[in-house]
Amino acid sequence: MARANWTRKELIVAFNLYCKIPFGKIHNRNPDVIELAGVLGRTPSSLSWKLANFASLDPSLKKRNISGATHASGLEREIWEEFNENWERLAFESEALRLEMSGRSPLGEDEQLFPEGKTRDAIVRTRVNQGFFRAAVLAAHNAQCCITGIAVGELLCASHIVPWSKDIKNRTNPRNGLCLNAFHDRAFDRGLLTITPGYEVKLSTKMTGLKGPGLDSFIHKYDRAKIVVPSRFAPDPLFLQYHHDHIFKP
Repeated sequence: MARANWTRKELIVAFNLYCKIPFGKIHNRNPDVIELAGVLGRTPSSLSWKLANFASLDPSLKKRNISGATHASGLEREIWEEFNENWERLAFESEALRLEMSGRSPLGEDEQLFPEGKTRDAIVRTRVNQGFFRAAVLAAHNAQCCITGIAVGELLCASHIVPWSKDIKNRTNPRNGLCLNAFHDRAFDRGLLTITPGYEVKLSTKMTGLKGPGLDSFIHKYDRAKIVVPSRFAPDPLFLQYHHDHIFKP
């Protein structure tokens, strides 16, 4: 018997997974694909095909002549556009649905610490969206710092280019993120370095003027160096320009 058509809820949960696993791992042998397929009551091959359809709509992949499937439906295009019009809303909706379908709480072991109400709702939304953003940014960058190549998960941060408080709709947009090690994340957040729209590291004079052990190898050598640009969800040059103009301290 033929399976029912995919629903909007199923597709936004599928797109949620698309954002959180590297492009090269959207195949039907990936444990994450197998797990979500089971939750959705679909086969891993069916889910993998949907992920490939989303890849076919990804402009970052098209620019690099990397493609997925070629049969994306009208509804899949709508889902793609919905996310890109308001990442904050769709990231939360898709993540909350995924957790609900899996029978898990977004608060985990802390669920009993927060009574029902506005405070709990705000905490849930923040945790859910921050978790989505980190997973999507690290997946886009293959869990490697885009400046140094460091690949130790405990040392990596999903750094907002335009700060969380400044652009609500793009809080969870992976293109508003960089995967940085903790040291360079702090420097980026404080405006001591920036990434230009041409994907080049630019150090503040407050950094270039520093002298001392380790500074040449971990700071000065990266001035004007090119970052590793992810093939998917590449940092948006407009966001990088904002950081340069409003946060960077020349």
